[in-house]
Amino acid sequence: MTESKAMILGCSGLKLTDEEKAFYKAERPWGFILFGRNISEAQQIIDLVAELRECVGWHAPVLIDQEGGRVQRIRPPILQHYPPGQALGDLYRRDRALGLRAAWLMSRLHAFDLQRFGINVDCLPVLDVPVEGSSNVIGNRAYGGDPVTVTEMGRAAAEGLKAGGLLPVMKHMPGHGRGFADSHLELPVVTVSREELETHDFPPFVGMKDELMAMTCHVVFTAIDPDNPATTSHKVIDEVIRTEIGFNGLLLSDDTSMNALAGTIGERAANIIAGGCDIVLHCNGHMDEMRQVVANVPPLAGPARERTKAVEDGFPTPDSAEEVVLRAEFDAMFAIA
Repeated sequence: MTESKAMILGCSGLKLTDEEKAFYKAERPWGFILFGRNISEAQQIIDLVAELRECVGWHAPVLIDQEGGRVQRIRPPILQHYPPGQALGDLYRRDRALGLRAAWLMSRLHAFDLQRFGINVDCLPVLDVPVEGSSNVIGNRAYGGDPVTVTEMGRAAAEGLKAGGLLPVMKHMPGHGRGFADSHLELPVVTVSREELETHDFPPFVGMKDELMAMTCHVVFTAIDPDNPATTSHKVIDEVIRTEIGFNGLLLSDDTSMNALAGTIGERAANIIAGGCDIVLHCNGHMDEMRQVVANVPPLAGPARERTKAVEDGFPTPDSAEEVVLRAEFDAMFAIA
């Protein structure tokens, strides 16, 4: 079998076009990601996920951002609305054990939900630690403003996903909490000392360094590399993510089409690989952009292939929890009708 390429791609709509089918079959992305534009009703999601995997001929990872709050791609009436990370963190601050249970429960419910559609990776937990005045791009998606809260809640959330057979993706490494700009629109530049980053921003990722997957942030840290955002910075990835944090799992870029990155889409993809990311993530499903990505992304090989193999072999067996019981417990916590 031809080796997959080091990329995860989106698609344009509710079902694949003939052009998309031929493209994915020829170019063999390692995985796929779904967004709101790909969602209409339950059977349609099941069919789309199956179509995507049929193109590449194996049970490829299919990712989604199903956090809760404003970042929840599958919404009512298909799935219930879930609260944002901050609401879970508020519970934790009142009662640590209750907050940790809520974080685990919500992720376990995400796993029940997503498994039905064939989706097997949730881009959760958010391990960013916001500071006062930072951009709302993270905002209430975060569990709190201190690294201990974020680490403990993030770990509970990840464990809940794995208990349901899904794998988590930590984001946004090594930390988007200090960004005073929205990286979807422009490049955030963080100017605090490295010592401050090491005590406030990096600890949640250190605490969860043994997870199999993480996503980078499009943020410049001037104390480490003043010229390149983390996603394309060899120095940030080698010196901080791989060495100081100690993460040896599969490192995905954040979305290549976000305006924080400079250059053409092809140049961005090449810079992401050159910087040390294992996987280029491209989300918007625009065919012209995806063609630029594939022209600049190699087949998986070496450490990147070893890390994808660890993910492929690392999907856990779901536990025997009863959904109706867990959902009733969680709904009672938040009085969800």
